[in-house]
Amino acid sequence: MKKQSVAKPIVSALVVALIFVLAWLAEKTNGSSSMLVTVLKKGAVYALIAVSMNLLNGFTGLFSLGQAGFMLVGAYTYAIFTIPLAKRVAVYQYYAGGCVGVELNFVVALILAGVVAALFAALIGFPVLRLKSDYLAIATLGFAEIIRAIVQWDSLGPVTNGSNLLKTYPTFNSIMPKDMSVLFPFIVAGVCIALILLLINSTYGRAFKAIRDDEIAAEAMGVNLFHHKQMAFVISSFFAGVGGALLAMYQGSLQANAFKSSMTYEILLIVVIGGMGSVSGSVIASFLFIACSEWWLRFLDNTTFIGDFQIPLLGSGFRMVVFSVVIMVVVLFFRRGLMGDRELWELRCAPRRANKGVKA
Repeated sequence: MKKQSVAKPIVSALVVALIFVLAWLAEKTNGSSSMLVTVLKKGAVYALIAVSMNLLNGFTGLFSLGQAGFMLVGAYTYAIFTIPLAKRVAVYQYYAGGCVGVELNFVVALILAGVVAALFAALIGFPVLRLKSDYLAIATLGFAEIIRAIVQWDSLGPVTNGSNLLKTYPTFNSIMPKDMSVLFPFIVAGVCIALILLLINSTYGRAFKAIRDDEIAAEAMGVNLFHHKQMAFVISSFFAGVGGALLAMYQGSLQANAFKSSMTYEILLIVVIGGMGSVSGSVIASFLFIACSEWWLRFLDNTTFIGDFQIPLLGSGFRMVVFSVVIMVVVLFFRRGLMGDRELWELRCAPRRANKGVKA
C-alpha cells in the first residue's frame, strides 16, 4: 500500500478530531448562546444539506430544486414522533391533542426522518426523473411548494398541527449537556457526509459521474440511467430529511412557512460557491455562508453615529445588500467555486518544472 493512501485517512481522522475539540472548546469557553457556537451548529447542519444536494446536482448532474420540501418532511417527521406524550395536548391545543400516540427515541426519529423523505422521493421520482434540466427543476420546486401547503392543511392538523408551531421536542441542548451540545450536529453530519463520500468513491458513485458527464456514453457502457438517477435522488433526499430534522433541533420550534423556496436557493448557492462536485467545498462554503450572513456582517445593520453625523446606508437590512455583493464577487472571480471539483486532500503544490535546456 502506498504511503499516500495510508496517510490520507490518518490525516482526515486527525482533522475531524481537531474540529471536535475546537467546537467543544468554543462552547465551553463562550457558552451555548454565543455567535461562534451558533455558527458552528447551523454550519454543520447546512454542510450536511449542501453535500446531499451536491450529490444530486454536482455528482449526478440532476438539477433538482426540491431540497426544502424533503427537509420539511424530515423535520416534521422528527418533531411529530418525538414530542413527549404528556405535552401533546398543549402543543396540539387546536386539534384535541392530536392523533399520534407514539413517542420515539430521538435517534430512531432521526433515521425515520430520512426514511420518510426517501419514500417521498421514491414516489415522485418515477414521473419527474424522466424530465431533464429546467423541467426537472420546475417539477421538484413544485413538489416542495405543494408539500408545504399540504402540511399546513387544516384537515391534517391532528398530525401536523396545521399552520401552528410544533415544539417541546428534543433539541441539541436537551439531548446533551450544554457545554457539549455543539458536538451533536457535528457527529451526525460527519457520519452522514462520510457515508456520502464512501458512496461517491464506490462503483455507484462512478456511475453517477458518468451520467453527469455523458448520459449516452454511460448508457452505452451498461449504466441503467433511470435506476441510478432514482438511487441518487432517493439517497440525496434521505440525507436532506436527516438535515431537516437537525435544523428543527437547532431551531427549537418548527413551522412549515420557514421551508420556502428561498431556503433551497440558499443551499444551491452554497453548493455553487463551494464547487459543484466537491464535498469539502460544500462544507467550507456552508460555514463561510453562515458566518457571513449571521455573524461577521451583522454590524452593518446597526445605525452608527460619529459625533452627531450618522453614517449613511448603515441600518436594518444593509447587511444583506453587502452580503449579496460579496456573493457576486465570489461567483465572478471563482467561476467553478472555491474548490471546483477537487477535494482538500487532492490539492498539491505545483511541481517544479524540469530544466529542459540543451547543454552547449
